[in-house]
Amino acid sequence: MGVTIYRGLHSSLRPQAARLYWEAFGGKLGRVLGPDERALRFFQRVIRGDLCFAAVDERGELVGIAGYKTPAGSFAGGSWDDLAEVYGRWGGRWRGGVLWALGREVDNDRFLIDGICVAKAHRSKGVGSMLLGALYREAAERGYRSIRLDVIEDNFRARALYERQGFRAVRTEELGLLRFLFGFASSTTMVRPLRGPGD
Repeated sequence: MGVTIYRGLHSSLRPQAARLYWEAFGGKLGRVLGPDERALRFFQRVIRGDLCFAAVDERGELVGIAGYKTPAGSFAGGSWDDLAEVYGRWGGRWRGGVLWALGREVDNDRFLIDGICVAKAHRSKGVGSMLLGALYREAAERGYRSIRLDVIEDNFRARALYERQGFRAVRTEELGLLRFLFGFASSTTMVRPLRGPGD
């Protein structure tokens, strides 16, 4: 079945995007942004359709998504107000503090990926590589010379893909006590140089 990559996300696909993102990252965010119903409501509220690429199959189903960050915002970041709206004033405050500690920076020198996820049934079929290709072109068009992402310690499948694509690890950060909330102990920053607009 054919898959097409689109710049941006059609509003009708927001619920699918929220679910796909949560399926991919709920394992590490579940204790902070769960339960599922609230997390899905949060992501459906905050995802930025203008800061991503969508992989859509011939039936119009969303099978993958790749978000990125810019100085103007991030694909799945949201705000303190968004957290308060979904989790309440106190619930939003402590969750915001924990997420801020995990890292919300924008890398001004390197194009920063804000999550890539592919539906389970479509993994190992080239969708991830297609999404990465779209990100490379976007980064080059914006004038960046390299692209950056972060991958958690036990996501071996994703790290293997990134290494095949030319990413190299540049540093690993330990979470310390936050590992008990997020369910992983460290994340590795990986960087890949860009060759030009067509990469």
